Amino acid sequence: MKNKADTTISKRFALIGLAGYIAPRHLKAIQELDHNLVAAHDIFDSVGIIDRYFPQALFTTDKNTFLSYINGNIDYLSICTPNCFHCEHSIIGLNSGADVICEKPLALSVSEIQRMADSQQASGHKVWTILQLRHHPEIMQLKKSVDNSEKDIIYDVDLTYITPRGHWYSASWKSDFNKSGGVAANIGIHFIDMLHWIFGKLEKITIHHSSPDCITGFMTLKKARVRFFLSINSQHNPDTSNAMTPYRNITVNGKSIDFAKTFTDLHTVSYKHIIEGNGFSIHDAAPAIEALSAIRNSEVVGITGDYHPLAVKVAKH
Repeated sequence: MKNKADTTISKRFALIGLAGYIAPRHLKAIQELDHNLVAAHDIFDSVGIIDRYFPQALFTTDKNTFLSYINGNIDYLSICTPNCFHCEHSIIGLNSGADVICEKPLALSVSEIQRMADSQQASGHKVWTILQLRHHPEIMQLKKSVDNSEKDIIYDVDLTYITPRGHWYSASWKSDFNKSGGVAANIGIHFIDMLHWIFGKLEKITIHHSSPDCITGFMTLKKARVRFFLSINSQHNPDTSNAMTPYRNITVNGKSIDFAKTFTDLHTVSYKHIIEGNGFSIHDAAPAIEALSAIRNSEVVGITGDYHPLAVKVAKH
């Protein structure tokens, strides 16, 4: 049984990675739940967004100044840094005497997950992660339906997520596999987690194509056969009239699941559950991180066998 926190008391937050793309969603969640950001850090100083939320918060580009300030002085450290730093920064938060709220993916390897779990146990504090699709009404309904179905049913699932990015992407840390974990980790982790949450653990994986801008393959889960297509390339978007608009689709046994609405508005819900002591833990995140490792270590077999319908676009481009 998870301990319930007293949510009536305003919590003191610090945030690392303030200049990052995802940080505003965390700032908004902290503000909407009537908590306080007292400090923030980034090595970059293009952080004027903070004035919209917490203009009185300390900001510094100096790591040592930030660490000295937060030690014993905060309740939560929110982590919005590049993926390769999530393990290190989570451990820093735990050692400072705070719980941690870390963006996706929680880690890039199983060994990092274990390091975080060991530090969590030693510190007596918790690492929480943002898996907001588990709070999405349509996804929750799908899980309920699968949970209530006959045990021997195997679902056929097509997952398509195309979130086009411009040329800046190839110049950023996100295109560096060692820093981001590649497309599967960078844009696909929530969907990989969601599939595991609903249909069970990974049993087998086949990768048909893997490149810096796209990965597509076939996963066998306990209760599903999944063809997936993840891309940042606008040329892969079926909606040619709005090629730079994200394209999201899940089809389960031929039925399309609409989860586009409220997709970006679930961080506040995630924060609320975490502060109440009901957030998603290292244990919850682990199966998806294990799947990322399997994807990373899989041989690319080419466009053959049971592949996603859009995989032919990869061959053409």
